[in-house]
Amino acid sequence: MSASPAASKPTRLLRYADALAPTTAVLVYIAAAYVGGFAALIFGGWPGWLAGVLLTAHAMVIAAYMIHECAHNSVFRDPAHNARLGRVLCWITAACYGTYEEIRDKHMRHHVDRADVVFLDYREILRARPWLRRALATLEWFHVPATEVMMHALVLWLPFRAPFYRHNRTRVLVCLAIRGSAFLALAWFAWPAAAGYVAAYLLLLIVLRIMDMHQHTYEVFVTLGTGRKGPPKEFDRAYEHRNTFSNALGRSRLLNLVVLNFGFHNAHHERPAAPWYQLPRLNRELFGAEAERFLPFINVLRGYHRYRVVRVMNEDHGDMDVGTGPDKGLGFVGVYGVSFLTAL
Repeated sequence: MSASPAASKPTRLLRYADALAPTTAVLVYIAAAYVGGFAALIFGGWPGWLAGVLLTAHAMVIAAYMIHECAHNSVFRDPAHNARLGRVLCWITAACYGTYEEIRDKHMRHHVDRADVVFLDYREILRARPWLRRALATLEWFHVPATEVMMHALVLWLPFRAPFYRHNRTRVLVCLAIRGSAFLALAWFAWPAAAGYVAAYLLLLIVLRIMDMHQHTYEVFVTLGTGRKGPPKEFDRAYEHRNTFSNALGRSRLLNLVVLNFGFHNAHHERPAAPWYQLPRLNRELFGAEAERFLPFINVLRGYHRYRVVRVMNEDHGDMDVGTGPDKGLGFVGVYGVSFLTAL
């Protein structure tokens, strides 16, 4: 008796038929760069230390953007496989203190509500604590990503303060015990390697927020944990397109792979399940040569430096005028604290 067509049809692990080579390459790269980066930090001496910092940082950057891919279920056909990979990558990026499911839920709300959906607005914390605001502003002046460090620290702190995150108490303690012990062992064995890891982690935060800070002029909705879902009716697809911006790293395909094509953000919002390696082509198909939503990356970098202190307390609002021509985006302050890795 022959099998039915449905039974004999081969199954595919990956979601897209053309995904095997790029997916294998990026996962192998993450593992090799992460292990190789630590090896260079520990055994490379001072000449290899800088290379170790950059390699470890970049492994974490690519891992972070693969978490984003998993959140959209764009790696595997089965959402459970995406979740398993996402959980592993959360350990590489030090995002394991919150759950992968919370990271995914917050990011999906960002897409559905067309807003920066949060559990709390960190600016309210800073308004109530001027000393903390001044400390962050000082560190930010020196290009230390202190605001992002605070946001990640809140992931550890909130389970002991907010009932909504109480279920993460054991997770935080276990992760602190495992990661803290590993870090102390590394510091005892090779303190320059431990310092290099801290530098690599700060570089991860800097890269992620440079890419995040100008990609939307969305409103902040403090609605996580409230049960409220869905955008106001005026926040339609046209609103989403008007308030989404792309910041690709120029025209170079190789250069854009440094951030896994995350700069093609309008294309991503048009088709959120499209995998990272299809975004440049999708961008050309959707927008052609139109540069209305594109910010020159050199202006993104200039703005990052120019507004690094005032951005601590800044809030953007919908339908901002970001300018035109060569100076486009130079007056665009942007926001901190919108990383998809912080599930709050």
